Order: sequence, then C-alpha cells, then structure tokens
Amino acid sequence: MAADGAQKFLDKFADPAAVANYAANPPRFVPGFADLHRMTGILLAEQVPDDAHILVLGAGGGLELHALASAYPRWRFTGVDPARAMLDLAAQALGADAGRAELVEGYIDDAPPGPFDGAVCLLTLHFLAAEERTRTVAAIRARLKPGAPFVAAHGSFPQDATSGQWLDRYAAFAVASGVDREHASGAREAVSTAVNMLAPEADEAVLRAAGFRDVTPFYMAFTWRGWVGYA
Repeated sequence: MAADGAQKFLDKFADPAAVANYAANPPRFVPGFADLHRMTGILLAEQVPDDAHILVLGAGGGLELHALASAYPRWRFTGVDPARAMLDLAAQALGADAGRAELVEGYIDDAPPGPFDGAVCLLTLHFLAAEERTRTVAAIRARLKPGAPFVAAHGSFPQDATSGQWLDRYAAFAVASGVDREHASGAREAVSTAVNMLAPEADEAVLRAAGFRDVTPFYMAFTWRGWVGYA
C-alpha cells in the first residue's frame, strides 16, 4: 500500500465522529468478530502463564483488550497504537480493567522490549506493505519469550481473478449486518484500492520470514484470515 493510502486510514482514526462510532463497525464487517476474540484468548492461554503479560499491536479502540481482560483477569497488557484518540477510546473500553494495561502511542518500535509472554495483532497488518509488514512482525517476535504465541488476523484473500467476488462478499456481509449499502460499497472500494492485501499464502510466508515457527491458520471468514505462530 502506498504511504498516502495508509495515511488516509490513520486520518480517519483522528476524526472524532469516526472514533465515536468505531466500536459498532468491526462486528458488522468481520464475520465472527466476538468469536475471533474468544479464539485469540484460547490460543494464547494454551501457552502463557496465568499472570501473562501480552503485547497488543493496533490496540486502539480497545475491543480486543476489553475481551481479553474480561476473560483472563490476571493478565496484563501493553497496547500500542499510533492514534491517540483511539488509545483514549481503548482506556474507556477497558473500564475498571484499565489499570492492567499500559497504552503506548506509536508503532512497534515504540513498544517496550519485553520480553512478553504472548502477542496479538488483529485487523492491523493489512495496512502495511509486505516489506514493512515483515519488519513489524519480526520486531514483535524480538519482544517475545522463546516459544511465546503470536496471534494475527487481518484482511487476506486470493489475489487473482476471484478477488472481486471476495470483495463483493465482504460488502454483502456488511449490508446483511445492517450497514448502509452505499457505505458498504465505499468500504469495498477502499479495501480494493487503498489497503495492501496479500494472498493467504503470502501472509503465512511473512510470519515465517519474521521467524515464527509452526504457523497455523485458525480462522477464515470471507476476506479475513487468522494465524497463530510461536517465537
């Protein structure tokens, strides 16, 4: 994705109206959104201690932070996001659990060195071009304890003659979830033109190139994919 395309998406998260309405959108565009959070917690809990410290990249909005903090009351979190308004929203979403989370404004290079017991990056990596994506994922791995789990999920679908059909399904799911048809069409166009989507096999290759082993897909829902790998 071109830098200006990425900046347009970041600019949206500085818009007070977009931030205020953020929480309503992911469940309408991402099939099984709440279940994705549950599966993420299960995959982490298989390996991490009861008092785990989890790194969450792209933590703005706080939806995954809230879900994980609610399900695992002894975990601590460091959440990283470049949008201050979205971090403020995350603090609100955490509510009484906010004391268990350190929220850092910035990118992966601004995250503490760890080592962390596990890491999560949901609905974020598709904003990065392949080279920067690999660098970012490698920087996540460098902050993990040996064998620690990393859960990633984001837009990823075949980049071939079927791409248009997958994008149509993405928009159709949003409409079926209550999104205005014009809004869904605009989102489809944005994904098509301004987000750096990779095919699933290319995304898996990024995780392996960054040093993760035993990379395994666990989630597939129209244009979305999720994987778990281990440092």
